[in-house]
Amino acid sequence: MIMRGMQIQLHGVAPLTHLGLIRAQGDDAAKFLHNQFTQDFVLLGQNQARLAGFCSAKGRLQASFIGFKRSETDILLVCSRDLLATTLKRLSMFILRSKVKLTDASGDFALYGLAGSALQSATSKIAGYADQIWARADFDDVALINLYPADGVARALWVAPVGHAAPAGEAMSAELWAWSEVRSGIVTLTQPVFEAFVPQMVNYESVGGVNFKKGCYPGQEVVARSQFRGTLKRRAYLAHADAPLQAGDEVFLPADEGQPCGTVAQAAAAPAGGFDAIVSMQISAFEASGVRLGGLDGPLLTLALPPYPLLADV
Repeated sequence: MIMRGMQIQLHGVAPLTHLGLIRAQGDDAAKFLHNQFTQDFVLLGQNQARLAGFCSAKGRLQASFIGFKRSETDILLVCSRDLLATTLKRLSMFILRSKVKLTDASGDFALYGLAGSALQSATSKIAGYADQIWARADFDDVALINLYPADGVARALWVAPVGHAAPAGEAMSAELWAWSEVRSGIVTLTQPVFEAFVPQMVNYESVGGVNFKKGCYPGQEVVARSQFRGTLKRRAYLAHADAPLQAGDEVFLPADEGQPCGTVAQAAAAPAGGFDAIVSMQISAFEASGVRLGGLDGPLLTLALPPYPLLADV
């Protein structure tokens, strides 16, 4: 069940063109998002960002975001581009009398991923920069947000208005950044897994993606019941296979007689060969052995725990 981290040099700057931005502006921006997402946006500080999910009424994730405030009335939400239009349309249905305007701001900002030495170079410009996960700092109109590391290498999200100089550092390929995302264990929802998971199935309760003390939001009762009634049966784990993996693929355990025991949530080609993935699966399947991709005779998966502690099921 052990998968060794691959010794790949994760240093550099990668443009994140697969991500887009939704902008919420207005006096009710924070309150509106607070009432729609799994995360508290009312009390979100200027030196913080938040991982958040947008759920259906049945508690199934339809999108995920990294959100932060540019001001009390101006909030940016970073999400997968392939879900942006659908998400923006659904969110707009709930505005009603709220004083908030939602727009696609993908063309107004540039997004980069920074890792290793490139991140060290950027943070050297910021006095007293905090390195906690989801911490945020601003400089020269840039927002820099700490992400979960990948194999121990520090990473961050860089957000700046279009036209701002790109961050300094060696160029990193989009493929290598995508692999670092997988190795971090943090799932970004994409179209192939739309409504496939409740937040706990991708460990969002363990990585700051769910606030159980906030008020209601779509699907809140299902998410809370999953957490507090001892019904968690699926978690997300790291996986490796020699065969190609992609989001939405099903995985199987021979003892389950052909029923899938999990779903690939996110995947990327591994620099050293094969594919790495985050797989949401039954806890019992992870604890067993012989999980395979695509069918009972498919490629065998090598599994590992996520690179962070899992919050206990209470």
